[in-house]
Amino acid sequence: MTKKIVASLCDGMSCGAVALDRLGLMDNVEEWNDVEYHAFEIDKYAEAVSRFNYPEIVRHGDARNYTKLIGKDVFLLMGGFPCQPYSVAGQGKGDADERDLSTLIFDALRDLKPKYFLFENVPMKSEDELRITMGISDALGGQDYVEPIMINSQDFSAHHRKRLYWTNIPIAPYKDKGIVLSDIIEDGMVDRDKSYCVDANYFKGGSMKMYYEKSRRQLVFDTKGCHQVGEADIKGYDIIKRVYSTSGKAPALTTMQGGHREPKIVCGSIIKRKINPDTGKRDDYNPDIKAKARIETRADEKTGTLTTLTKDNVVVNHEDMYWRALTPKECERLQTVPDGYTEFGIFHRKYPDIDMSNDIKTISNSQRYKMLGNGWTVDVIQHIMEGMDV
Repeated sequence: MTKKIVASLCDGMSCGAVALDRLGLMDNVEEWNDVEYHAFEIDKYAEAVSRFNYPEIVRHGDARNYTKLIGKDVFLLMGGFPCQPYSVAGQGKGDADERDLSTLIFDALRDLKPKYFLFENVPMKSEDELRITMGISDALGGQDYVEPIMINSQDFSAHHRKRLYWTNIPIAPYKDKGIVLSDIIEDGMVDRDKSYCVDANYFKGGSMKMYYEKSRRQLVFDTKGCHQVGEADIKGYDIIKRVYSTSGKAPALTTMQGGHREPKIVCGSIIKRKINPDTGKRDDYNPDIKAKARIETRADEKTGTLTTLTKDNVVVNHEDMYWRALTPKECERLQTVPDGYTEFGIFHRKYPDIDMSNDIKTISNSQRYKMLGNGWTVDVIQHIMEGMDV
């Protein structure tokens, strides 16, 4: 059986191969593959991860080496060319940026004449989007005009990740899979259903200021020995409404007022008391009064006994509440690659026919974050590829 040739420019960690694998077109045993996958990638860490997961891939290094496939019957040409020249988070120089490879994409499309093509990049200025669209049209001989399609990964995963896709593959309608951030985190709690987009700079870490003021770098929150006892009656995300106690009890509380973005810890314990509505004082032995859950502050606090909590009775205690970044495994789940996919890589494989165990290395978290931030959301790519006639 003649294998279908797939060329992946700027292949990264081979998300395209994962998508083809899920479609049943690839396998770790080369003889069983329905495709001959050619990868073009210069990042040694991403390539090492790809090699660990798919050792059968044919590797060519720099994307400019696509010329090795000229004259071959290429079934699919795909690539997520560098987004830095186009990202709104960068300088937005477009094709004036030395990192831009859009022209290379046009040349490869013109020279390889694939049956299908799939290119991806970030949302960009309208003039840049039009230039790329026209460049693809010219590479197709000017007869086909392929408008980019905007797809947000939030419909396939638990994070916002809008991307433009230029393709001649028919894309079927799709529905939100209903995956939320709390489904994929290993522990802790989150204040939204969908994560902010995880980019290649996520490894640099985040902060509460960046998270809430710049809406970047998703955080996960947790408590150390604290339990939620109620919610403040304030506007905003759920996380800033929650009030915690170290008592371990979680009764229903009356409305709490005030509050800030920081986590709120009640300095006190939960006790049921009978309060005389006429005097406002305790009346524990009155059979006509129903006991209500109350918070009484510790002896070292100056506030009095409470029924309705106000901002003066809620304190911020960072020793009891902390935040963290998403783990690499959680980012893998956001990008819908298998758990642990980026954990190991194979470096310096000089002798492909011998045991490779000595070449297997653990990938650092910073490099894992980078390649995941640069990668594709696999389930999106898989959905698009399902439209190919194979």
